[in-house]
Amino acid sequence: MYKRILLAYDGSESGQKALLNCRDIAQWSHSELFLVAIMPPVVNVAVDGVFYDGRAEAESERQRYQEILAGGLKQLSELGHVATGEVLVGDSVAQIAAYARQISADLIVVGHRHLDSWAARWWRGSSTRALIEHAPCSVLVVIIH
Repeated sequence: MYKRILLAYDGSESGQKALLNCRDIAQWSHSELFLVAIMPPVVNVAVDGVFYDGRAEAESERQRYQEILAGGLKQLSELGHVATGEVLVGDSVAQIAAYARQISADLIVVGHRHLDSWAARWWRGSSTRALIEHAPCSVLVVIIH
């Protein structure tokens, strides 16, 4: 049924749960697994005439995201699955949807943590809802409470 599964992985508790669900589905359907870690874009800022170049922090952030991705790939490898991974930079919804199109994914798996207060839900918005609207395939949202 699902031959190419894309997991948006961030190393969080909900990401870990999504990884385990993704592994189970892949094992059941003999799917190829792809992991992506999405790094926010570099921001350059000018304050009071002083220009701040964010490239130095961007390199350390890229390394951090690479380590998160490597951890997910290692977990899958230890469980007997071969997966490929990539760190992408930009808006998470746009990057996930574009990568899913690029690899012809049949399923996108994402983790989601319910936010406790209505104010937190309102302030943060819903990337998951936006992803569902832009995804080229089915989306499995793994919820953690």
